[in-house]
Amino acid sequence: MAAAASAIAAAAESGHRPTFIAIHARDDDTQILYISSGCRQAMGYTPAYVISRRARDFIADPFEGDYPQVFGSKVDEQEAEEDEANAYVMYMNIKNLCGTPVLHRITTFKCDNCVLVIGMAFPEVPFRGRHELEVQMLDGAMKRFNITKQNEEEESAMRTDGDAATVVGGSGRRVQLYYAPSRQVKVALVLESPAVLEPTESDADRRQNGPLIVFVTGSVSRLIDADTSDLLRFPFLKLVAPEDVLRASRFFERLGESQDVLFESFALVQRPHVIDGDVAVADEANTRVVVECLGASVQDGVALLLRRLRTTPPPGRDALGNYIMNRRSRGTHDHDCEDGYLSLNEMISSDPGTSDAPPGWS
Repeated sequence: MAAAASAIAAAAESGHRPTFIAIHARDDDTQILYISSGCRQAMGYTPAYVISRRARDFIADPFEGDYPQVFGSKVDEQEAEEDEANAYVMYMNIKNLCGTPVLHRITTFKCDNCVLVIGMAFPEVPFRGRHELEVQMLDGAMKRFNITKQNEEEESAMRTDGDAATVVGGSGRRVQLYYAPSRQVKVALVLESPAVLEPTESDADRRQNGPLIVFVTGSVSRLIDADTSDLLRFPFLKLVAPEDVLRASRFFERLGESQDVLFESFALVQRPHVIDGDVAVADEANTRVVVECLGASVQDGVALLLRRLRTTPPPGRDALGNYIMNRRSRGTHDHDCEDGYLSLNEMISSDPGTSDAPPGWS
């Protein structure tokens, strides 16, 4: 424990902000499915210790029972068409390995029946008890709600109003949620790490095209023409547009060398050839889906969050067959989104403005 505390303190003193990425179930249990190796620096735990435990049990504040209500339960297919605010951000104290509460900025994204979490630790901030769970929703516009206060109100429900909708929380009351003005399709994936797996003949040829997909949320069918059953054990790089394969490959190399959460943007093909025997769509007719990607190394590979930015026609080619690239086809942030767009990097990288949290939160 002393070694863990020293590592966390050293990270803070060096100016390096301890950050991790995790995926937990979207239900009252909040079972942790994956967590990146960055949790060692942020909290002192090994990934093996954290996986399968409940995310809510690591919250040191008294509102740990309110946390699952932020995400509600996916009770019907109608919600699949109602894409909620792009990110939910909250501040809370998390218990580290020594049992000491450490302030974290938690940025979360809902992906079907899972929640992808990016945690950023502030071990240098003096402890201050937090008694209410306040959540800020980011999607160009910014809105806040206080789950703890709403649970204490006597009203049992709130009416739908304008661009807001209601969802039943664990206590039977309803909390007001903000829906994005434009659909923000998000997909969470985990890719294997071939270095820690026993090689098999059946996967040998596939791995020549990069790491295989071992976990993917059902929302992938709203991003490209494929579903989870098609993509399990499928090479991720075969989903990437040919002109961006090198970019994506270098991104994975960077992930393998770092414990940080990293960012990149690249294009996928809208209609990948995932089923043997199906007629492949010609490259010049295959629409590109430009995505923003954040990723981090996890115990058994790489965890990714993809968010769709836009779709574009495939790039042209010159007389030698080389792709003719331009800013839009290369996936820059000059894209067709509403004013006030925040990149994934901007969403998770800000520091608290005071000793506890930004002044607008209280």
